[in-house]
Amino acid sequence: MSKVAELFTINTLKTTGVNWKQVEAEQRCSYLSRKCLKNRKSNPDIAIGTCSVLSGKDEHPVIICPHRLLERKKVFSDCIHLLTLHEPGNDFHVVSELTIPGGNVDYILISARGNKVKDFVGIEFQTLDTTGTVWPERQRFLQSVGVAASLAETKKSYGMNWKMTAKTTLVQMHHKVETFEHLSKHFVLVLQNQLLKYMQKIFSFNHINSVRLGDSMHFHAYQMELINNAWQLQLSQRLSTDSAGVVASLGLQAESNVDLSEIIEQLEAKMSDTTLLSLFPVNTEQISPTEGS
Repeated sequence: MSKVAELFTINTLKTTGVNWKQVEAEQRCSYLSRKCLKNRKSNPDIAIGTCSVLSGKDEHPVIICPHRLLERKKVFSDCIHLLTLHEPGNDFHVVSELTIPGGNVDYILISARGNKVKDFVGIEFQTLDTTGTVWPERQRFLQSVGVAASLAETKKSYGMNWKMTAKTTLVQMHHKVETFEHLSKHFVLVLQNQLLKYMQKIFSFNHINSVRLGDSMHFHAYQMELINNAWQLQLSQRLSTDSAGVVASLGLQAESNVDLSEIIEQLEAKMSDTTLLSLFPVNTEQISPTEGS
């Protein structure tokens, strides 16, 4: 079994009925409806295409590409209940890359009427970083399904950078959630259940053991489940807290007190027909974060 669980969004267990040579040539990401954005540094014309990989003895894949979380737009629909000012008849929009004190927010889910923002929720994606490269495993898989692929010079295996990813996540979250709390809005961290369990183990999460609508910071943890021979995201756990509950010692030094009018002005400038949220498959290119975010 290949350690690469998904290549260009296709389950690698599907060794029959898939033209892997064509898949590798097209380099297409179905979640972005375009070419995969994860390019090799040594050759930008070649996309890596690894969405998720197997790690250790865990039979559920670990996602290593944030665009993988765009599947079925489920992570957005799972946040609709946090739009507490939403009313029937309002439209939903999803815009990307909102600039706030402390950095950028990956996505904003908006409830709008007449192109005017009525409510919004901040949504941050966090997937795992790897130590080492997954490229040799990718090439070995392609060879195993009859696709000509040169093996990389190194035979070293990759690993999951659990500690650095977890620490960096909390550093980035602290002032972002302070900003949203100041605005009386919700902020959601979307991650996998494996990463959440690791964070619960190495940080003090004893006070974060339930979910309350009134909290500003929400954790939405997803598990990958094999359904109809395809890996699908399933919401497995929700937790919540406030800014005081997010490790304050890791906070950034940015000023969090930003005016609500400044945020709304940014959001309304980004809204268009292409940002309208549909629960049916559409071109998601317009709502994907820029590469490297």
